[in-house]
Amino acid sequence: MTDFNEAAWLWVAKGAGAVAGSAISLAYILPTGRREAAVRFAVGLVCGLVFGGTAGLKIASELGIEKIIGTGETALMGAAAASLCAWWALGLLQRAFSNGGIGRLFRSGK
Repeated sequence: MTDFNEAAWLWVAKGAGAVAGSAISLAYILPTGRREAAVRFAVGLVCGLVFGGTAGLKIASELGIEKIIGTGETALMGAAAASLCAWWALGLLQRAFSNGGIGRLFRSGK
């Protein structure tokens, strides 16, 4: 396989993982409207494509499977994880900066 073909397949794997992670995040917590769904999907897709390779390497090394699975599987796994986690991080930031600020996150009883 040429270097171009391998790189293209890695992008396909990252794209598929990012789409899967975004879809799971939308299904897990339903968006309130179309705009929120579109933003969440786009953020998940971009985060999966950008951080998928690095996240996949980290996950594979933590699980001790980096020599067992291939580069495509690593990219797919990482992109799905990065895409899924992107929405949770954004949700935390949104709560931190709205309705009472960061202090609200650490107050008990709310």
